[in-house]
Amino acid sequence: MTALVLDGKAVAAQSEAELTQRVAKIKEKSGGKTPILATILVGDDPASATYVKMKGNACRRVGMDSLAVEMPSSTTTEQLLQKIAELNNDSNVHGILLQHPVPEQIDERACFDAIALHKDVDGVTCLGFGRMAMGESAYGCATPQGIMRLLQHYNVQIEGKHIVVVGRSPILGKPMAMMMLQANATVTICHSKTKNLAELIKQADIVVGAVGKPEFIKGDWIKDGAVVVDAGYHPGGVGDIELSAIKERAAAYTPVPGGVGPMTINTLIFQSVESGEKSIG
Repeated sequence: MTALVLDGKAVAAQSEAELTQRVAKIKEKSGGKTPILATILVGDDPASATYVKMKGNACRRVGMDSLAVEMPSSTTTEQLLQKIAELNNDSNVHGILLQHPVPEQIDERACFDAIALHKDVDGVTCLGFGRMAMGESAYGCATPQGIMRLLQHYNVQIEGKHIVVVGRSPILGKPMAMMMLQANATVTICHSKTKNLAELIKQADIVVGAVGKPEFIKGDWIKDGAVVVDAGYHPGGVGDIELSAIKERAAAYTPVPGGVGPMTINTLIFQSVESGEKSIG
């Protein structure tokens, strides 16, 4: 059995074509107005700058505008909160993205939570997380929401399945588990203090690797016919899961790169367009 490749790059490209049409409709109805995503980059971390640039490029590809806000590494929490308040009050801005991580002197959680719920298109606020977990309206955290959209595209059944999520970060592991629960799966969350990790992973119908360590999850821990989602990315083009060992045994898997990554950025744009439709359209 050769596993089905869950091609996030192809799905994101198809989604971009649809989003381009949706943005064109917004422009047509509103006399040229377009959804705008404001990206805030604090400091000079080169990886963060690259990610912000990629998000800006993705906006332009679908005909949206992006507003790049760059702040020095000496920025205080108060200064960043003031900038977020400005963007919250700007009716031309439909989504706000604060690039993680921010310099250590800044209270990142306070700044995330200052983003208005209806502009939280990256799904990072506690309010957004709580509403999503309760099944209320909110934008989901971009990476787990992107994973859900990818699995839906390939008609991967989630209802009634046992999902093992390895990792409990506030922007990936925890929201991923809640989204799977909403989709009627049975969910086990594992982390660095979990005992008998390999035994738990062997029970999974779907494994989500979100642990942040290269090939930490070994191929022989995964049962035949499982669906494998690797949300990690490390130098050398490897993820959190030893994918080379499961390609002939799994039912499906996300490649690294080209699986989860493209869906994360696409979901951010997808949710920005949705926000634009609500307020402009």
